[in-house]
Amino acid sequence: MKLTIGKLAKQAEVTVETIRYYQRIGMLDEPGKPGSGYRHYPAHAITRIRFIKRAQQAGFTLKEIAQLLSLDDDHCADVRKIAEQKCQQIDAQIKDLTALRNVLDALIKRCQSDSSAEHCSLIDALSTARDGDRDCSRQSAAFPPSLEVRSAAIGTEPMRPNNSDLKS
Repeated sequence: MKLTIGKLAKQAEVTVETIRYYQRIGMLDEPGKPGSGYRHYPAHAITRIRFIKRAQQAGFTLKEIAQLLSLDDDHCADVRKIAEQKCQQIDAQIKDLTALRNVLDALIKRCQSDSSAEHCSLIDALSTARDGDRDCSRQSAAFPPSLEVRSAAIGTEPMRPNNSDLKS
């Protein structure tokens, strides 16, 4: 079967740009261009692309997937070690997300119980800085100092609106 890049993309259920990206980063070989006509990809390129996409869905980064692709069937222990490390990462992310969820739940409950029209306790808690650049007298007990650390662990930035953000 002769696969042009468009046919390969369709068969592998990705875009042509995805294939080109995988080629640029070395995860997929680019076939040589014939003197005239289009490049033709081998049928096993479909399997490789599908492997990459399934591994991404399982939570692996492209760097980790490249490691997996470099190993063959004789390295099952190495593959298992990479998978175990990924499970540990996922467990840590779940723990961090659970802690963040608990913080947000507490903030929501506080907001529901505080009927003050003067301010919103949730906005107050999210606006209060820990680094001394704002008035810290309004700190919420539900907003732990380690939220910034938890946010960094899952790749998000903590919210720090300025006063103009709150007035709109």
